Amino acid sequence: MAVARMLGRRASIALVASMTILTAGCPSREKITAHGPYAREVSDAIPKIEKVTGLKFKTQPVIERRTKEQVRVFLVKQFEDERSQTDLAAQQTLLRRLGLVSEDFDLRALMLDLYTEQIVGFYDPETKVLYVVDGAQPDQLGFVIEHELVHALQDQYTNLDSLLHIKGDDDRVLAAQSVMEGQATLVPIQSMLGPAAGLPGGWEKVRQLIRENGSAMPKFSAAPQILQETLLFPYLSGAEFMRRYQDQGHTGMPVGAAMPVSSTQILHAEAYFGSRAEQPLSIALPALHGATSTYENDMGEFETRLFLFQHLKDQNASILAAEGWAGDRYAILKTPHGDGLAWVTVWRSAVDAGEFRTAMQKVFTARYPNVQATEGAQGTHLIASGRSMVLSGGDVGDHSVVVYVDVPAADRADILDMSKIVIK
Repeated sequence: MAVARMLGRRASIALVASMTILTAGCPSREKITAHGPYAREVSDAIPKIEKVTGLKFKTQPVIERRTKEQVRVFLVKQFEDERSQTDLAAQQTLLRRLGLVSEDFDLRALMLDLYTEQIVGFYDPETKVLYVVDGAQPDQLGFVIEHELVHALQDQYTNLDSLLHIKGDDDRVLAAQSVMEGQATLVPIQSMLGPAAGLPGGWEKVRQLIRENGSAMPKFSAAPQILQETLLFPYLSGAEFMRRYQDQGHTGMPVGAAMPVSSTQILHAEAYFGSRAEQPLSIALPALHGATSTYENDMGEFETRLFLFQHLKDQNASILAAEGWAGDRYAILKTPHGDGLAWVTVWRSAVDAGEFRTAMQKVFTARYPNVQATEGAQGTHLIASGRSMVLSGGDVGDHSVVVYVDVPAADRADILDMSKIVIK
């Protein structure tokens, strides 16, 4: 999903800032007399951030306050950008076709409400200003200031905005954002608990606490699970990745060719830190019969896992079925009778592809329990709720591939010639 770069900014969200309750009882901060908005918190935070990261601030960022209404106006402007509108429309169709939201779901309205509710601070690399949103809880304020100061520090050493605006590779964008948000989440914790300190109960405990706290935030708790988890992923899984990065003896943050390029590299230590990093495969989709591609992107291992889990409600099965992911590409389609989806996934082995295809067949059953799927030369075919869906698999060169197509029932679903897929 495009949640990872919907703003093109670096932000603190209320749910993650609430993890400061885990550090209660830490030594109090040194008292510093200063002037201006949050000057004491900034003066206190800067040397601690420099110590943890090993980087020195070249300049001290400007800090300003913003009201919730001002944040909402800012978000509306972001969402009215032509590319944002295109992305939102495509992502909404994707969510609908994958059965993750209802047909009348309005992604733009939800994202606007969700970010307005969640953002408690953000750093704008264009203006070089750190904004703190009025209403942040006093016990969250220190975390928010430090989080955004880390983003300001990152911006002084490398320009990552270009990565957040890569077209057609949302999984790579999610990986880049995981580095940024992960470091900005980890550093405040380490500045309070010590660089080598771990969180009580680990990151899974933090995830659970955040989910529980989310019930007090109506927009977040009402959001589809895939959006909730994708929103949290860069902060929590990114922090886990950056902790492993530090454990390997690195300081600062990965940049350039060292930047992780997929959610797989964030999720699995061996995929990034192993003797041979796992690079996702590039997929070029062929022209489709009777349909036109209007938008292309990828989902990545993490969002593939989330898709399976939302339907199957089995965490272990979903993780295992997505684990052999080697690349994917989907196209939002325009057909004579409406919109559609073609999704091609590539797997590291035939066994991995078989596990994913079996999981997808179970998704069919979970979505349409009273509809009988038929097996034929084109794969598993199902017609339900006015849609025609085909799930097929096979080999493209040396690669094992699974193809999923969803179009209106009045259109033919066998629109993609697998032999013409190009994989590199």
